[in-house]
Amino acid sequence: MKAVRLVKIGQPLELHDIPVPEVGTQDVLVKVKAAGICHSDAHYRAGVSPVRPLPMTLGHEVAGVVEEVGETVAGLQPGDRVCLHYMVTCGNCEYCHMGSEQFCTSGSMIGKYRPGGYAEYIGLPARSVFKLPEEIPFEQAAIMMCSSSTSFHALQKARVKAGETVAVFGVGGLGMSAVQLAYAMGALQVFGVDLNSDKLALAEEYGAITINASQVDAVEELKRLTHGKGVDVALELIGLPVTMRQAIECIGVFGRIALVGLNEKTIEINPYAELLSKEAKIIGVSDHLAREIPTLIEFVRSGKLDLSRVISHTIPLNANLINDTFDQLDAYSHTGRVVITP
Repeated sequence: MKAVRLVKIGQPLELHDIPVPEVGTQDVLVKVKAAGICHSDAHYRAGVSPVRPLPMTLGHEVAGVVEEVGETVAGLQPGDRVCLHYMVTCGNCEYCHMGSEQFCTSGSMIGKYRPGGYAEYIGLPARSVFKLPEEIPFEQAAIMMCSSSTSFHALQKARVKAGETVAVFGVGGLGMSAVQLAYAMGALQVFGVDLNSDKLALAEEYGAITINASQVDAVEELKRLTHGKGVDVALELIGLPVTMRQAIECIGVFGRIALVGLNEKTIEINPYAELLSKEAKIIGVSDHLAREIPTLIEFVRSGKLDLSRVISHTIPLNANLINDTFDQLDAYSHTGRVVITP
């Protein structure tokens, strides 16, 4: 089968011919119908976050059709439409029993530590496979499995409550889901902060009160719009020191800052002024949970989460086109989610 793989950090991905994955007794082989390109994938190519072993087939936002099932697999059969939870976990360790399987002691993420979805087929344990309703297109299901699920997990970790205000820093793929999900969870006002006017225009269509940080001081504007109080929750989805600082500075009393964006640089914090005096909290957000996926599927199926306009376009399984998309993501110049359709 064909697969696009990262061979060397800092170098373009390459198209290879590799064997179709073998199916174990508890595994499922899925024919990939859609694989989203996430900014994290560009970070992997750049070496911001480790990938091993190399070469590695990237792609952790995957949806497709079951091709084959292992002999002990129940509840799935060839022809089923499915989406894939990108964490492959043991189910038996302390963290799995706690329901925090993203920290599974033997867990591995597809497209990072085991072959991902930039390929014609992918194999993984049945416990990571979720049935997909007919109403949800494969392309939307793919991006739901990372950008939407990570945003949902971040909002859950930040404990967004009805009537609260939420600031979303970065209204790209994750941010567009975060705006809609925050409203679905009862937020009174959701502010979208970005530099890109096209992204802000789409976020506005989803109900966000938008702030163009290239034209105004984002923190001052958030305080003005909240009558000096600051927001209850700030989601940082970009991974830049400047936006992390803004997320910390814009929250009010009892505020929660959820840091999601990947970043290898440090930031400074004034503990008293920015945290202690407000009893504010900074929350690190890592991945998402399998138990959150059925709720997300229902949000999309029912129309509460609209992903149809988040996808800018689709591309074939072509290494050059994928590398070009990575280049745009590195430059923060892409306005929508790109999905590979092998």
